[in-house]
Amino acid sequence: MNAEQDFVGTVEPTGQDVLDADKLADWMTANVSGFTGPVTVRKFAGGQSNPTYRLDSPSGSYVLRRKPFGPLLPSAHAVDREFAVIAGLHPTGFPVARPYGLCTDDSVLGSWFYVMSMVEGRTIWDGSLPTATPAERTDTYNAMIDTLAALHNVDHVAAGLGDFGKAGNYFERQVGRWTKQYRAAETETMPDMEALIDYLARTIPEQTRTSIVHGDYRIDNMIFDAHEPKVLAVLDWELSTTGDPLADFSYLMMNWLTPADQRAGLAGLDLPALGIPTLDEAVARYCAATGRDGVPQLDWYFAFGLFRLASIVQGIKKRVIDGTASSAHAAEMATRVPYLAERAWDFARKAGA
Repeated sequence: MNAEQDFVGTVEPTGQDVLDADKLADWMTANVSGFTGPVTVRKFAGGQSNPTYRLDSPSGSYVLRRKPFGPLLPSAHAVDREFAVIAGLHPTGFPVARPYGLCTDDSVLGSWFYVMSMVEGRTIWDGSLPTATPAERTDTYNAMIDTLAALHNVDHVAAGLGDFGKAGNYFERQVGRWTKQYRAAETETMPDMEALIDYLARTIPEQTRTSIVHGDYRIDNMIFDAHEPKVLAVLDWELSTTGDPLADFSYLMMNWLTPADQRAGLAGLDLPALGIPTLDEAVARYCAATGRDGVPQLDWYFAFGLFRLASIVQGIKKRVIDGTASSAHAAEMATRVPYLAERAWDFARKAGA
């Protein structure tokens, strides 16, 4: 799979991805400040979760994200939560798209959706940045780390997001949530997943800080300025909540342990020669920006992160079987569940399992 070729750009919606442009224009006229119709609709090529569309009209360009049609797992595809977090963050100056409106009336398009501004820039799919100079790579990675630190430094209570997540230990909630999500989508018994479900629940680490957690923070979930290494918008807030910021940070650090694959993985590359910070350098920069004197041993967090990813991909596999997956790439992705579970259990053993 070449993400740069397969995920970039838009396609003409077909089948269940087609939206009623007239109904959409009527809703936008009533709910989107400054909108002027008519509207044309194109679907972004990438993504397996919430279908995402580019909308063009005489008043400008917008982005629409909606829930998939058909049966959905409990708490999945929560576009209302996505809208709430960007609506809270946008006034703080944190880089997110401008939120315009949320629709919870299924009679408009058949499922809940929201509309936000179209942020023009570039998406980076290959973490090695093959066409960049070493200095550009350094600045790009520093910008990504600094933006994550800025998110974790936001006063989420002052931003109106004090009740965005539940109280208590984040990882305890998350292990429980992803265990339930996995069970709801389970199609076969996998010993590594069974071992992880038992081990992770028994070894929850202490939580020392609470912040907004993005939940899927990686290089291709942000829009960079077309001409400089500056993050213009962080995208895809479907998994966001309040919780332990080490969830985001350890998830980002897993890229340093993932084999280079023309995606976010960096393992095996000569990072100093490329100008990409080493894992230790990334840790030091994040800690300096967030006032930490270090981070705990990360193997438990890596085990959890891969377990969660395996649960997410199992959900995609179940949607492939049910015929509700929104991307042609979903079936290919669904085959990765056993590998992800095996990798997660490897890190669990390193952490003492």
